[in-house]
Amino acid sequence: MYVPEHFREARIEVLQAFVERHPLATLVAMTSEGLTANHVPLEAQLRADAGGLLLRGHIARSNSLWRELKNNAAVLAIFTGADDYVSPSWYPSKREHGKAVPTWNYATVHVKGCIRFIDDVAWLRDFVGALTDMHEHGRVNRWHVSDAPAEYIEGMLRAIVGFEIEVSSIVGKFKGSQNRSSADRAGVHAALQAEGRSPEELAELVPEAGAP
Repeated sequence: MYVPEHFREARIEVLQAFVERHPLATLVAMTSEGLTANHVPLEAQLRADAGGLLLRGHIARSNSLWRELKNNAAVLAIFTGADDYVSPSWYPSKREHGKAVPTWNYATVHVKGCIRFIDDVAWLRDFVGALTDMHEHGRVNRWHVSDAPAEYIEGMLRAIVGFEIEVSSIVGKFKGSQNRSSADRAGVHAALQAEGRSPEELAELVPEAGAP
């Protein structure tokens, strides 16, 4: 991924928080059939002991990916956040000199690593329980794995295969008008806010910018 320095985000705690907000990743791998992409929700674990990041997920057993890839095969997980078209009309500087063109602001995190598949019911039971609790947290009517009949859950667990990705590199690109003046950034922020973007989305689309 091409990342100019003014768009680069390297703080691991910021990148982990981004992955937690946008857990559905595009998992890219090279197989004998060529490039393949799967869309999979992933859980990120920051391991203080190893100083690294671990991603965990699962796929359907009927998905041939786990048979096509060897353990420790290289993969790329792409996490995407907010994105939006940016009009030159939003820049105060456009009225001064007209030197502006359209662009697109967006936030994304690319994670490279080596994948290891896990075909173990006990591991899967613990993982799907943790994953469910993470996404059900804060909901009024929280669903727990134990809410479903035990024999049904056992059957569902036999229908999936887990995996872990040992992360080797992680880079964030938060393209949010950082190459524009503070007045232009404020103009973008105000326009996107008027279009109904949430505070969380605005923080990704125009970081460290606000209304003038």
